[in-house]
Amino acid sequence: MSLLTVWSDADATTPLIQTPDPEVIGRELAGVGVSYRRFDTRDDVPLDAGQEEVLAAYSDLVGGLVAEHGYTLIDVAQLHLSEESPDSVKETAAVARLKFLSEHTHDEEEIRFFSHGSGVFYLHIGDRVLGMLCTAGDLLSVPALTTHWFDMGTMPDFTAIRFFRTDDGWVGTFTGSDIAERFPTHDELAEVASHA
Repeated sequence: MSLLTVWSDADATTPLIQTPDPEVIGRELAGVGVSYRRFDTRDDVPLDAGQEEVLAAYSDLVGGLVAEHGYTLIDVAQLHLSEESPDSVKETAAVARLKFLSEHTHDEEEIRFFSHGSGVFYLHIGDRVLGMLCTAGDLLSVPALTTHWFDMGTMPDFTAIRFFRTDDGWVGTFTGSDIAERFPTHDELAEVASHA
């Protein structure tokens, strides 16, 4: 279940808002310029499907977004770990997770459609931090230059279609802040969502 949590950036212990309600999520995110939509997902796409198979399965969604926004580069990011995954794969995933856990910006908007699994985008806007636990069916568009970080969890399990306008639009500019270390992790928020 998707979950939006909003905190003061000075207090990561007491949420100002915490909701799984898609209408409230959409309204709160729109208030800070972030687009959030829900789409149906397909249950006939295997977890080990390659990029071409995932994009073909969601060709209508992808084509509509390309026509609407002019994206020129579309790819698929995915990682599916389990307790049985080799240690080398777990170590590689841990390194990848740490890279995105640091607060950063991009020169281009960041658009992700989750067709499977989950990940949390943390948006540091003004004096608030909005933690959006995205799950299958969520499309999130974070405006260019929005300060944020991303957590895929300690046992990543997600497939996300990514949309870009330029080849280097995903390159991050890191702020050097340690703010991400003070906020609940993907795993903690996923646990909350499982009881919501």
